[in-house]
Amino acid sequence: MRPVDIEALISVGRPVLSPDGGFVVFATSRPDLAADRGVGQLWRIDLPAGPPRRLTRGVADRAPRVSPDGGTIAFLRADDQGRAQIFAVAAGGGEPVQVTDQPGGVTDLAWSPDGTRLAFSARVPEPGRYGTVKGRDAAAEPPRRVTGIRWHANGLGYLDRPNRLFVVDAPATDAEPFYAPAPSLDETEKRVVAEEPTRLTAGETSWNGVVWTRDGAEILSVPDVIEADRPDLRDRVVAVAVDGSGEREVLGRDADLSIAEVAVAPDGTVFVLANDVGPEGLDFVAPGIALFALEAEGPRCLTDAETIDLGEGGSHISFDGDDALVQDRTRGRLRLLRVTRGGEVTEVLGGDLEVNGHAVANGRVVASVASPESFGEVILVEGREVRALTDFGAGVRERGVVVPVEHEIVGRDGYPVHGWVATPEGEGPFPVILQIHGGPYASYGVHVFDETQVLVDAGYAVVYSNPRGSAGYGRAHGRSIRQRMGTLDFFDVMDFFDGVVSADPRLDGDRVGVMGGSYGGYMTAWVIAHDHRFAGAIVERGFLDPTAFPGSSDIGSFFGQEYVGTDPDRIAAQSPMAVVDQVRTPTLVLHSELDFRCPLEQATRYYAALKRQGTEAEMLIFPGEDHELTRGGRPQHRVQRFDAVLDWWSRYLPIA
Repeated sequence: MRPVDIEALISVGRPVLSPDGGFVVFATSRPDLAADRGVGQLWRIDLPAGPPRRLTRGVADRAPRVSPDGGTIAFLRADDQGRAQIFAVAAGGGEPVQVTDQPGGVTDLAWSPDGTRLAFSARVPEPGRYGTVKGRDAAAEPPRRVTGIRWHANGLGYLDRPNRLFVVDAPATDAEPFYAPAPSLDETEKRVVAEEPTRLTAGETSWNGVVWTRDGAEILSVPDVIEADRPDLRDRVVAVAVDGSGEREVLGRDADLSIAEVAVAPDGTVFVLANDVGPEGLDFVAPGIALFALEAEGPRCLTDAETIDLGEGGSHISFDGDDALVQDRTRGRLRLLRVTRGGEVTEVLGGDLEVNGHAVANGRVVASVASPESFGEVILVEGREVRALTDFGAGVRERGVVVPVEHEIVGRDGYPVHGWVATPEGEGPFPVILQIHGGPYASYGVHVFDETQVLVDAGYAVVYSNPRGSAGYGRAHGRSIRQRMGTLDFFDVMDFFDGVVSADPRLDGDRVGVMGGSYGGYMTAWVIAHDHRFAGAIVERGFLDPTAFPGSSDIGSFFGQEYVGTDPDRIAAQSPMAVVDQVRTPTLVLHSELDFRCPLEQATRYYAALKRQGTEAEMLIFPGEDHELTRGGRPQHRVQRFDAVLDWWSRYLPIA
């Protein structure tokens, strides 16, 4: 595929089923170059074998939730100011009704068990900030007083817009439309929704997650209080009474758990996806997210965190009676597992795919999946029968997809390293690009990967692996590089590369390049300081200077001290910035202006050092983008980035 073919990458969000299992609703999303944004709508499929049909026609509708009676779908849609609001539409289709008008936008929503109300979380800015006063721009806002150890987040900015909890009456989708009042001197009359929500929380605490208790009397959520002096990743689960009568703690910090998701089973039992961060609240390296049932005696773990990894982004819980369904990240795949209350684990859906979302009702399981030939499809599982309900991957296949070949190479210390090689058609020999993933506790998977496909289309063979430090190979694999980055992971990356290149005559070991983003940017910078065979390198959004990280990154309060430690000598022994003087490889430094995960200064300091010592280097900075440029940035920026990558390789690693 070519750079512009990212328009064919249709992803499928988490599906939802009607209570009787009669239909499934899901959102799709894809990059649109003309609109220069991600676009998508809600779709409905009547089960077991109806055709997919578009249910809404918004620009970027997402996060559908089906009402308990199956008659209404609530979802998120951007209003005319770009703020996410709740809309509701009849399950059969029709004109959606706007439910909220939140100045900071809605972040999550859930139906009450009786279907009469919607609970939601929304960011609430201080008066006078973020456009709440017409004509007052950001430069005119008062200064921000920072007293805690966290003050910003990638993709959001400053944390002075806490997420608060609300409830609102559910609208009747067939009622008389609400008509906005005519202009008036009375500012309080300027509403665009029929019902005003009731606010349940206040203050500076931000709340993550909106989950109703079985009786509909409370909302379960995870409060986020910015630490004053030292990092603490331990979370609480709190129940907030809908009638405003107060709060109660369901799970305290003394459980030493960091919470990824809260869910309530049909019988009212509360479950969480969580990981043990220890009594100090800091042990997050290879976190080992597991499924817990919250019982009177305390949280009971139902899955083995050492071997089952439920921590992939977007992982969640669905319920089939007493059983829970969860997603396990393993060897580049995401499989769907069933977990009983007794801790028995069986596979529901597996193979060469990645399960990104799921739902279950009335004996039917649906899942949104990605595969080597599709970015997103909806799958139906009934008993032993597995059937695809969509074919959104047809556009990608028409543009040309190379299915990578899987390999496992035994490294220098006898450790097996797992990965893939994608090769253009023909006999070669082809120049080879070594790709390195981010994280480090992340992994390459089996889904269609535009980064690889664009390079293969241009004539390059691409080699990539999941070295020690990666996710999906057991927790020991992930924790092995703690406070020794650039050692075992470096060996694994290079041993896999050398192993597959030497074994395949189509791969030209004398014409090679290396590239990676985030932790992959770190490892690319580390590689070119210690191995000078590469004709060129691309260091993207890299973790390049651990010394500067704590005071600039949104995760700087804990990430560096856990991964590279606090001893200056040990930090220097793991720092690309400390060995930048050894780099001789021509290097393109790519970064985004609003990247708060690996801040821009990581790139500028590294680039300045390369230039100062005379190493060939260029830097490309994308305005308005954050750490997610390659996955969720403006489509035109994504294409421009691909153009820059291909231009760099055409100059330093030409095909001919």
